[in-house]
Amino acid sequence: MSQELARPAAKEWGMEPKNYVCCRADGPFEIDGDLTKSAWSQAAWTDDFVDIEGDQRPTPRFRTRAKMLWDDLNFYIAAEMEEPHVWGTLTERDSVIFYDNDFEVFIDPDGDNHLYYELEINALNTVWDLLLAKPYRDGGPAIDGWDIAGLRTAVRVQGTLNDPSDTDAGWTGEMALPWAALEECAGRPGPPKDGEQWRVNFSRVEWETQIVDGSYRKIEGRAEDNWVWSPQGAVDMHRPEIWGYVQFSTAATKTAGFRPDPAGEARRLLMQVYTRQKEHRRRHGRYSAAWEDLGIGSHQGPEELALLETTSVGFVAAIALTLPDGSRELWRIREDSRIWSEKITGESS
Repeated sequence: MSQELARPAAKEWGMEPKNYVCCRADGPFEIDGDLTKSAWSQAAWTDDFVDIEGDQRPTPRFRTRAKMLWDDLNFYIAAEMEEPHVWGTLTERDSVIFYDNDFEVFIDPDGDNHLYYELEINALNTVWDLLLAKPYRDGGPAIDGWDIAGLRTAVRVQGTLNDPSDTDAGWTGEMALPWAALEECAGRPGPPKDGEQWRVNFSRVEWETQIVDGSYRKIEGRAEDNWVWSPQGAVDMHRPEIWGYVQFSTAATKTAGFRPDPAGEARRLLMQVYTRQKEHRRRHGRYSAAWEDLGIGSHQGPEELALLETTSVGFVAAIALTLPDGSRELWRIREDSRIWSEKITGESS
């Protein structure tokens, strides 16, 4: 098929995802919340976090940034959060941790928008970990009863916790997530291969507080701030297609180069189809089997329309992608935003 695809507008699918090269740790280290130890000196910081909606919102009041490492057993994550008044109230595991100020981790190992992990931690080192079968926009559900087996976390406060009488510097969090627990969504055992990329994002929830009777209290009627590594374009962390890219490297150096996802544009174009199909169904009560109904135009690029099929309850759209090495892949998306690919081994119509 010779018809081709239009470029999606940034506002239609979100912001350009951030990227990070995650280097291999040069040896085992203790998970104690101390980010000054030598193990973390080899890892680069992420960019400072921004508002979840992106550049149209104010710069966060306090700095947040993260680091990552890996070895044969674990995926390591560290976070540093400036905070003049560190507080926390929730002490029971699997509480809704974002009711406190928190740090959050989101991981989609195979980048299909489905079966991904969420982990939240507060300054009391209380954890909420859960598994998402698919994004809330597509019906969820969240599986609260799922735990990251073997998870280790630690927190350190640079100041005093729950003490309004002084000014703190902030708090740091450190965690080790075993590959043995993450392999369920990765689709295979063991750590990622050299150069493999996972979709990851981080979020920080920050509430404005006031001091009442010697204690911190949230300001009533004031919504929380959401500060993230890779902006989402909306107040919604559950848009895995916009999360950052973490590329795993066997090098123990922070100078390894990031390799852009050759299917990144195909992914964005399919998310454009998804978004426009949802709008078409809202307006007309059905999905469309015609590319023209979705406002698809033409452009010059390696992606070609390959398939658009509908049923009474769903659709499947596919794009044939020619990679830089000349090989070809077929990328598909369906009505619940699951996106996946397969190699094209011969000519197909």
